[in-house]
Amino acid sequence: MTIHPFHGKHPQIDETVFLARGSVVTGDVVIGKESNIWYNTVIRGDIAPTRIGERVSIQDNSTLHQSPNNTLLIEDDVIIGHNAVLHSCIVRKGALIGMGAIILDGAEIGEEAMIGAGTLVPPGKKIPPRSLAVGSPAKVIREIGEKDEAEMLRIRKSYVEKGQYYKKMESPANN
Repeated sequence: MTIHPFHGKHPQIDETVFLARGSVVTGDVVIGKESNIWYNTVIRGDIAPTRIGERVSIQDNSTLHQSPNNTLLIEDDVIIGHNAVLHSCIVRKGALIGMGAIILDGAEIGEEAMIGAGTLVPPGKKIPPRSLAVGSPAKVIREIGEKDEAEMLRIRKSYVEKGQYYKKMESPANN
């Protein structure tokens, strides 16, 4: 992992966070407890702040960035799939962003919403809480059901556990 300050702004990363090798965090970034940042993910806070809550999973090869004066906010318990791009958006508590999804400036993903793999959420688009959106551009197709809730909980818990396992395995005492 690489952690860089940018113009006097240093990333603030809770000691319980797992940062995989190859991940990059720079500038005005805050990452909350038990979050896990996977291999080759880039989180930049060099234009505006990036705020990441607790128990957030940001999976391999994802990119998080922002445009001027537009904070990137990810609330607690969010899952961000592999190869996702998030740019100056808001992702509310418990949401899931599918693999390869792109969420652009000013978009807001509601609590416990799901964004399908490969979905493009255009600038300023609001996805309601507890809904599933897919396509390019994103279109809401249905509400979230019990099976969806159970799967999101399973994924969230497994990534927190995996993150803590890898954190322990990659600590200097084990190398």
